[in-house]
Amino acid sequence: MPEIVDNRKTFTLAEVATSIQRTLADRYTSGFWVRAEMNKLNHYSHSGHCYPELVEKQNGRVVAQFRSTLWSDRYSDINQRFLKIVGEPLKDGIKILFFAKVKFDAQYGLTLHIEDIDPSFTLGDLEKEKQESIQKLKSEGLFDRNKKHALPLLPQRLAIISVETSKGYADFLEVIDKNPWNYHFFHMLFPAILQGENAIDSILYQLSRIAKVQQHFDAVAIIRGGGGDVGLSCYNNYQLARSISTFPLPVLTGIGHATNETVCEMVSFQNAITPTKIGEFLIQKFHLFAVPVEEARDTIIREAKQLIQDQQTLLQQEARLFKAHAQGSLARMHNQLGKISHTLTSDASYAFKTEQTRLTNTIAELRKITDYRHKTNSALVEDTSTNLKKNTNTILVRHHEKLEHVSRQVDLMNPVHILKRGYSITLKNGKAIKSTTEINVGDEITTLLHAGSIISNIQKKEE
Repeated sequence: MPEIVDNRKTFTLAEVATSIQRTLADRYTSGFWVRAEMNKLNHYSHSGHCYPELVEKQNGRVVAQFRSTLWSDRYSDINQRFLKIVGEPLKDGIKILFFAKVKFDAQYGLTLHIEDIDPSFTLGDLEKEKQESIQKLKSEGLFDRNKKHALPLLPQRLAIISVETSKGYADFLEVIDKNPWNYHFFHMLFPAILQGENAIDSILYQLSRIAKVQQHFDAVAIIRGGGGDVGLSCYNNYQLARSISTFPLPVLTGIGHATNETVCEMVSFQNAITPTKIGEFLIQKFHLFAVPVEEARDTIIREAKQLIQDQQTLLQQEARLFKAHAQGSLARMHNQLGKISHTLTSDASYAFKTEQTRLTNTIAELRKITDYRHKTNSALVEDTSTNLKKNTNTILVRHHEKLEHVSRQVDLMNPVHILKRGYSITLKNGKAIKSTTEINVGDEITTLLHAGSIISNIQKKEE
């Protein structure tokens, strides 16, 4: 009952709570379907109960927020239907359509008591977001941009966005690092959250980091393990899909599911349903290069061996032909040499006999000439001796006269006769002086006269 305090009607808190409880019970006599985003599931494993935190957002701002309850028996049934229809259990961050009743408790306040959740609505909401992202990217001309990149012939340098402990990441490395063909890859992990509402910002951050060092990589691989469509709803986000589509390197996606393709997978350069398939795609790129090279190498080896064999056969044939020709030529030359030897022997014998006869005749002629000369030489020698004596005396007289004439001429040129006529000769260091330029003041000179010599010093000179 209300009480009067200082002329004011007052109620206890319990009375207010009871009043609200009766009013709500009268007003909300039955349940109703509500659309909301389940921000947090808040499942407690020890009791099995859930206390979902429900919100409604407009333009990214929370405009309504409610607490709710989902008892363990209803949670188990609803979760099984989600696993069957959606492919994943109830999770944080999904939009749901749920049937609930308004409950008010004096101790715990106002809550929505959830009795059922429609899994088809969640799938429909995901599909709606997906289609909106696709249409927006196509209208901007960005949907196929990443596919237009040229993947290098051998994409060896990989930037990987994944979780280090992810099984999908481990499977991917198993394929590329332990391939039996020993193809070598360089890869660097950029760790990120790959599902839930935080995945978008996490992946965008790592993409921005890779873009700053893009020159060190050939491609980006987004690797994730298995999961259902709800866990993959972040990959239908427009901003994330746009970043992948406009990324400066080819983006490969292997996010591990076999249901409907997400928008990020659609706009990526290459998509595979599992990380293993992405690894096999890269291995196949190496195969496409290595197999023709191996075949070309085998062809070159085979053709080279055949060419060597053909040339060896040809060489053997040429050697046999050369040997036959050489033997034939040697035989012919041997016969010609025999004929020439015989001819030379015959010609030499004939020439020897001819020269012997000619020499004998010449000797006989010389003997006749010698005998004749011997007879005539005695008279010739006697006449020659007389003439020689006569001619010699004549020549000696003539030369004696010439010698006396030259002697007189030489005597006339003797300086003594010049000195007798009053001339003198001036010497410096034993050499005759012909010009004043050859002496200097103070020099000692010698003057030769007909009778004696004078030694003096130069006091003055005039040009």
